[in-house]
Amino acid sequence: MAGLTLKNSYKKYPGGVVAVSDVNLEIRDKEFIVLVGPSGCGKSTTLRMIAGLEEISEGELYIGDRLVNDIAPKDRDIAMVFQNYALYPHMTVFENMAFGLKLRKVPKDEIKKLVEEAAKILDIAHLLDRKPKALSGGQRQRVALGRAIVRDPQVFLLDEPLSNLDAKLRAQMRTELSKLHKKLGTTFIYVTHDQTEAMTMGDRIVVMKDGFVQQVDTPQNLYTSPVNQFVAGFMGSPQMNFIDAHLRIIDGKYTVEFGSEDTKTSRGRKFYVEIPTAKADAEALNYYVDKDVVLGVRPESIHDEEMFISTATTGIIEANVDVTEMMGAETYLYLTCEGIPLTARVDPRSTARPQDKISVALDPNKMHIFDKETEKTVIN
Repeated sequence: MAGLTLKNSYKKYPGGVVAVSDVNLEIRDKEFIVLVGPSGCGKSTTLRMIAGLEEISEGELYIGDRLVNDIAPKDRDIAMVFQNYALYPHMTVFENMAFGLKLRKVPKDEIKKLVEEAAKILDIAHLLDRKPKALSGGQRQRVALGRAIVRDPQVFLLDEPLSNLDAKLRAQMRTELSKLHKKLGTTFIYVTHDQTEAMTMGDRIVVMKDGFVQQVDTPQNLYTSPVNQFVAGFMGSPQMNFIDAHLRIIDGKYTVEFGSEDTKTSRGRKFYVEIPTAKADAEALNYYVDKDVVLGVRPESIHDEEMFISTATTGIIEANVDVTEMMGAETYLYLTCEGIPLTARVDPRSTARPQDKISVALDPNKMHIFDKETEKTVIN
């Protein structure tokens, strides 16, 4: 088995289009790493560069200690599983799984043993005589995985392998893939645009945007300590609320102010959230005093429970309820506060209804502040 290293890697196309810029990645042996980001961010291109399906314009790729830039895809000891399964329709499941081994002139009895073992692991042993058209999407996906497993590669590359499945099957296959990774003890590199998939499966996640790596970290750290506004907004569903605000010092405390106030008509309201002492890093915040910033608050850090509001000493705001969504175990409230749209994730027993005017409390211990210009994180 092997780890994998990308050093200062670029993918440039004719006409000056740069799809991937200066990617540096150190993927450990047996790690499950997920590349995530919006469409066109360069994640699939990065995967194809690792596979050898795209040439690396600049930089180096090592699998283990071996530089593989000029090594053909078939000799890199990797296996790729595609979004569309790429099965041969005229072959049975057994023949599809055995095909790569036949090309390598592996003895027949060895092929039979390897295919049957892989089929057993994936619970498709009863499907070996069927053709792909007689299989469901989930079964086809398992066959595509089986074809990769029989080759016993050093690295598995998976390019959005679950995006063609329905929601229930996708959730089931996420669990199956995580179990499979532990069973095989191989390095998995997985591409998805779905942050839920990334959060639930990856040991570490690589967040990409416009060809650049934004942050590489564990799911928990990406969620609680994003390096910039893009990562903060991309990770988490519903996404983080962003509020244009102003940083001030009031009564000796760093305080975030937002809302609107017309002094002539006394319409509108200003709201204030004190930054707790434990979070108030003077070195980070002093530069932003009396400047505009962006306040970030996750939906679960906006509370409508009376118990939370009655004990809150700061961050209580008034908002209009526009829409409520019952999700079973929780309720989403879509609110407007002084023209600012907010989403709150609250207890399903919440009594808030559309058109209500309610008080909610922002949890100051969970707030984030971002630089308005650079979008970099000031404090988490």
